[in-house]
Amino acid sequence: MQEKILILDFGSQFTQLIARRVRELNIYCEIHPFNKIPEIDESLKGVILSGSPYSVRQEDALHVDFMQFHGKLPLLGVCYGAQYLAHFNGGEVLPSSTREYGRANLQYIQEGNPLFRGVPAGSQVWMSHGDTIATLASNFEVIASTDSVRVAAYQVTGTQTYGIQFHPEVTHSLDGKQLLENFLVDICGCKQDWTADSFVETTVAGLKEKLGDDKVVLGLSGGVDSSVAAVLLHHAIGKNLYCIFVDNGLLRKNEYESVLDSYKHMGLNVRGIDAKQRFYDALKGLSEPEAKRKAIGRVFIEVFDDAAHEVKDVKWLGQGTIYPDVIESLSVKGPSATIKSHHNVGGLPDFMKLKVVEPLNTLFKDEVRRVGKSLHISDNILGRHPFPGPGLAIRILGEVTPEKVAILQEADAIFINNLRSAGVYDKVWQAGTIFLPVQSVGVMGDERTYEHVVSLRAVESVDGMTADWCHLPYELLAKISNEIINNVKGINRVVYDISSKPPATIEWE
Repeated sequence: MQEKILILDFGSQFTQLIARRVRELNIYCEIHPFNKIPEIDESLKGVILSGSPYSVRQEDALHVDFMQFHGKLPLLGVCYGAQYLAHFNGGEVLPSSTREYGRANLQYIQEGNPLFRGVPAGSQVWMSHGDTIATLASNFEVIASTDSVRVAAYQVTGTQTYGIQFHPEVTHSLDGKQLLENFLVDICGCKQDWTADSFVETTVAGLKEKLGDDKVVLGLSGGVDSSVAAVLLHHAIGKNLYCIFVDNGLLRKNEYESVLDSYKHMGLNVRGIDAKQRFYDALKGLSEPEAKRKAIGRVFIEVFDDAAHEVKDVKWLGQGTIYPDVIESLSVKGPSATIKSHHNVGGLPDFMKLKVVEPLNTLFKDEVRRVGKSLHISDNILGRHPFPGPGLAIRILGEVTPEKVAILQEADAIFINNLRSAGVYDKVWQAGTIFLPVQSVGVMGDERTYEHVVSLRAVESVDGMTADWCHLPYELLAKISNEIINNVKGINRVVYDISSKPPATIEWE
């Protein structure tokens, strides 16, 4: 049984970052809302309580039944988690006299405390809280302080329960990784054996047991997630996997043909379906982003369902859902506010009558790539930039038409080809061209033009949860702009998007 760490989410913007830091130490962890604690079994090695935008002093403070862990499993409270354990165990949390935000230094560390093994006095940490722990119960002891925060960290005497007022998961806490490793390895006793190879071995074995001789259909997109999911399933059930690649008319230039060709060499059973016109018809007259997503999702399901019915006795639908999709569909107070519809989260229409198998739904994107390498999938596929499920429909702001798609495909191909030839494609997390719903005045030769505008978007990221815009060389941007304007009829202006996520998103819709 795979050992794991449970992270209880109180709504902090950093919760997923805690999970990433745990995973980087080759330790498996799961995030669950504080009020939806999963069944506890012997695989659980420890529990981390996250931070929160809430205050423990509020009437509607978020409450968790931590007594089921306290004294039985190692427990680490971070920020709100630390304040919660202190406040509801005889201590007191009060508003800070000044907001404690930013870099601080640990001036005092209790000698020999296992949580701080290898963390030097003066170590820089990152604070982010409006409340402070004013007093502790008699059975709590201070184990670290800064100049302005007396209770920067504490331990419940004689137990493996700890609280820290700072955030070890952010890079500004310079020894945060060491502290987490101390908690996870020294205190929780985790073996650090969760690797890409071990994931492949246990997942393929689990799929064999789960699926037996059943048939599975899977919609391939040409992207990393669906490709890795397909190869994992192929390793488990071989010829009983039926892959379907739908051309929705919203792919990159020549992508349908090139993707089908790349799959030929992977031993997968793939069928391509040209359904461009069905998607264009469904998108006619739609300009609102969510309406476009829903129309695409509906037609995809119809096309996919028709193809799936041609496979006799199919019982399962395979999907490339990854962990951020799952997390974003949950929240600490019930269903999350809709940022966007995920085409692969939230179930299927009843008429499909298929059970769902999602072999990647515990992995972040970079972990999916590592698993793909372990499966010997080519870099040509693993190195592909993420591409939205609805394709170019959400990179065309406003109504989608075949003419706009053709213009955007040409401009986007010039952008991507230049990134490749300049040797920067692999340094960019995701890049794409956005067709804007405005026209601008230009001059070409002696003629005045009134044509379309496109925006180039290129971001750096690790997992897509946060992203910064790429500082591409001006010379490269100038070359791309000139090539697009000179070669793509209908475009006379190119702009570059310099927004980061947050507050913006990677895609415009």
